[in-house]
Amino acid sequence: MKSLAIEIVNAIEKVIGPASKDNKISLHEPDFNKTNAWKYVKNCIDSGWVSSTGSWVNEFEKGIVNLTGAKYAVAVVNGTSALRLSLHVVGVKPNDEVIMSPLSFVATANSVSHLGAIPHFVDINRQTFALDATTLDLHLNKIAVRTNGGVINTMTGNRISAVVPVHVFGHAAEMEAIKSVTDYWGLALVEDAAEALGSWRNDIHCGLFGDMGIISFNGNKIITTGGGGMILTNNENRYQKARHLSTTAKIKHDWEFIHDAVAWNDRMPNINAALGLAQLEALELRLEAKRNLAKLYKESFSAIEEVEFIEEMENCISNNWLITVRLKMAGSTESDQIREQILSYAHKSGILLRPVWNLLNELPMYIDAPKGSLIVAEGEEKRLINLPSSPQLLK
Repeated sequence: MKSLAIEIVNAIEKVIGPASKDNKISLHEPDFNKTNAWKYVKNCIDSGWVSSTGSWVNEFEKGIVNLTGAKYAVAVVNGTSALRLSLHVVGVKPNDEVIMSPLSFVATANSVSHLGAIPHFVDINRQTFALDATTLDLHLNKIAVRTNGGVINTMTGNRISAVVPVHVFGHAAEMEAIKSVTDYWGLALVEDAAEALGSWRNDIHCGLFGDMGIISFNGNKIITTGGGGMILTNNENRYQKARHLSTTAKIKHDWEFIHDAVAWNDRMPNINAALGLAQLEALELRLEAKRNLAKLYKESFSAIEEVEFIEEMENCISNNWLITVRLKMAGSTESDQIREQILSYAHKSGILLRPVWNLLNELPMYIDAPKGSLIVAEGEEKRLINLPSSPQLLK
């Protein structure tokens, strides 16, 4: 099937051109050109306010609120911290189980483990790659009961306290249906929208369907603060708690150092926020560039029968964070072998295609975690390939 690998590389090069010996084409690179990045960062440095106190971090939060329509936003040091703190705020305790899908970056599960809680894996939807609402409903009805102490997993005896849908590659999960299930069971709903800044479903920004949501500003995201995350919520009490614990929980006083809680000290530094705000101003241009890139990829791949181009769902607007194709091979073993051939040939050509993450339930620290049947995720993992998706590739 080397011919398929050649076809795929040719389809990519038709859109973005070939790589050169000294310039490989990465998956998703940051771009600070045509932004106020240096101006804002220099202003921050000149002011002396480079740590977690300063005007830039407040302005960055306001910018995210204005973009997403969230009532409140809390800027923190990374997406993992944002998710961990959000889960803490909604009441996840040690030995609780938190339901998520296995097709995600490891930080989703690690955020749960950091709280002493346990990831619990439920299968994905084949169209969204996110948690499947119907499967979630069937799984809970099979293994869970409601008691005065909460929802209990009858197989383990542990409390199930929350559900974390992930908006994979920037595509929105079927949030209305998922929320219907979590509402019925009385489970907290925290969205991992780390990859989904600028993604919408039915005119609601990803991260705002549940109790809380988070965004990541890692170096490979659509905008970056170097490292950073944002908590979103429409609930004032949760906002106040998250904001307070993201600092050192210091009570305001002119000179005394009084702290009223064991806090996390996760507040985003001012200098990082300055970098983020400069890129946020250019977000609409980046979203447009990525949409154009996705359109051209779709046209270029249309002639390859063995490959399916992944598009946004109806009533959804994707930020096209990682543009993705699916191999149509029938068996997971066959598709795994063909995928490896494609990745190898592409990398030799200087185009750094990427497979999706290894399923979380297959990682050594989570191999014994509770789970349902994961047949869809197991099949999709071997078929999906992420294409170079940087918005500046069409320049």
